Amino acid sequence: MAKDKDVRVRVILECTNCARNGVNKKESPGISRYITQKNRHNTPSRLELRKFCPYCYKHTIHGEIKK
Repeated sequence: MAKDKDVRVRVILECTNCARNGVNKKESPGISRYITQKNRHNTPSRLELRKFCPYCYKHTIHGEIKK
């Protein structure tokens, strides 16, 4: 019997700087993504964390995206 409403859910964080500048695919080598978990009850809104982007070579804001 599976649970349909888990408290902790998996989320994907994507670099907002790479996604915005990724219009020209030839110049952009890729988009940085991280997988993490969040508590649905404590954080109902979208999660944003400062993480290191290997394509930008600096710490940028990574925002939650849909699966």
